[in-house]
Parts: sequence; C-alpha cells; structure tokens
Amino acid sequence: MSLLLSAQDPAAIEAAAQRLAGGTLVGMPTETVYGLAADADNPRAVQRIFEAKGRPSEHPLIVHLAHDGAAQDWRAGVQHYAREVPAFAQALMQAFWPGPLTLILPRRSGVATAAAGGQDSVGLRCPAHPVAQALLVAAAAHGVQGVAAPSANRFGRVSPTTAAHVSAEFEALADDALLVLDGGACPVGIESTIVDATRGHPVLLRPGHITPEQLQAACGEAVRERDGAAPRASGTLVSHYAPSARVRLMDARALQAALDARTLQAPSVAVWTRSALSRCSGVEQRTMPSNAEQAAQALFATLRELDASGVSQIWVETPPDGAAWDGVRDRLQRAAA
Repeated sequence: MSLLLSAQDPAAIEAAAQRLAGGTLVGMPTETVYGLAADADNPRAVQRIFEAKGRPSEHPLIVHLAHDGAAQDWRAGVQHYAREVPAFAQALMQAFWPGPLTLILPRRSGVATAAAGGQDSVGLRCPAHPVAQALLVAAAAHGVQGVAAPSANRFGRVSPTTAAHVSAEFEALADDALLVLDGGACPVGIESTIVDATRGHPVLLRPGHITPEQLQAACGEAVRERDGAAPRASGTLVSHYAPSARVRLMDARALQAALDARTLQAPSVAVWTRSALSRCSGVEQRTMPSNAEQAAQALFATLRELDASGVSQIWVETPPDGAAWDGVRDRLQRAAA
C-alpha cells in the first residue's frame, strides 16, 4: 500500500524531501494535479518515474522549481536549467509564477537530460500549491535543484486530483511503498498551460487554466498555435487522460437522442452534461458545472468516479466555445480519441 501522510505535518514534508534527495519517488500535490516526483538531476530516479508510469522515456517531464519569495527564488532554478530566457518568457514568469504555467526553454547541457527526454529543451514550472512549495524548498535544502513531476497516474490514463487517486494508481512501487503527501483536492484540476519559448516567439503547446489572451496581455506578443516544429511536451499525445470506459463527446441534442434510442441491449452508460436532459433509467447522470473553472476542477475526479461505477461508455456534453473552456475541451477530446 502507498503511505499517505498529511502535508500539514512538517515531519512529513521533511521525510518526503529526504526521499527525493535519496533518489526515491514521492506523490506531490500541486494546484493543477498530483505529480509523481523525483530529483530532476538524478537520472536513475527519473527513470523510476518512467518505469512506474509505463511512460516512454523520450516523452519529456516538467521540472518544478522552488520559490519561497526570499532565500529560495525560482530564478535560481531557471538559471540552473535554462541556457537562455527570452524577454517574453521572463514577462510570463513574472506574471504567472508561481502558478499553472510551464515554459519550454533551451536547456543547459548536462542538466535534466533524462527528464527532458533527451531534447535540448526543458519544461520548467513554479507551482503555486503551498505543499508543493514546502516540499520543493525542503528538498532544495538537501541539494535538489528541481523536481521532475508528471501526473501521478499510469501513462495515458486519467490524471489524479486527490491523494487517494494517487494511492489507487500506485499501491506499491518495485522498491518501496510510495510516500504520498496529502494536500487535499487540487484547486485547478487540469494540467498547466504549456508555452514553447525556444523559437523567438510564444507558441501554445497545451491549453490550460491560463488563456492565450491572458498570455498575450502579460508578454505583449501574440501567442501562436502549435505546429510541426514544436518540441515534444507533456500531455500532447492524441490519446491521453483516458478512463477504461470509452468517452464520447456529443452536443446536448445528440446526447438526448442517444439516450432516447437506448435499448436493454445497449452498453452501460454514464452521462456528464450541463444541459437538463430527460432522465433515463439505468444511466448514471452527473451535472457538469456551467463555469469553466469549476468544470476543470471537477473533470478528472468525475471521469474517475463514473469509470469506477463499471460503465462501458461515458457520454459527455461537448464544452462550449471560448478560450476559458479550451483546457477542458482539450482534455476531453484526448480522452475520447
């Protein structure tokens, strides 16, 4: 079984920091999702992340940086890992760090090679969650410059937003019980916005809580769309974030028609919708929040709950248009791919 410890206990934070310094994995809360954390500069520890998740080793990880606003500042981490930082990237850091924004930057030679998936770029983020920062600052005191922490789930599956989700994913690792710091439910609920800053202009690689309009307002440059020249980045595979049940996206009218057409021989179904649909016997139905931020916070937990009910399909109402919904729409489209 995983070892769940309350993040309110300073001794738990210190125990987790010592594990990171010793090359062991730790389950860590952030404001986006829970991460499976390791010392980003320890190749063997990083390899353990890939092994535990079943993740291809060329698929890069995001490195999380400490920031306590005083002695330990994210600028030190950036200087350690990044070869250069364009002015627009500096502006984005100033505006959104600590927070749910990852920047892909040119990587300094000899650092975080395994975490970068062998690329000459590296994804950096400074998380805002107080438990994540307490752990990162404590780990820095033990010589850990940065922590690689992809979502703490099996590769391609639904991301975890509570400590219990992490415990269910990793009951035990090959060498030890996984220590998971319980910091409560993640307030954002979907992974960070990712911006490529390696090509002289900002390119959006993954939508998230921070919208392109907010990015442009902060850095003064239009954010371009992803193209074929983009570096590999976390969470950008066509199929990702998927439960065991098949996910189908439909508008409200198609959803109601599909429910009306169901027969006794139809597959077992759960529905997550904003619209008021006619109730259907034998169908698990949940209400999706009409607010994009609340829907994002509930997204992964809802998919996990409906999947655990044993249904074979999960029908989800397609999110509305608009940048605020881009992160939710992206995760659902990949879950349904």
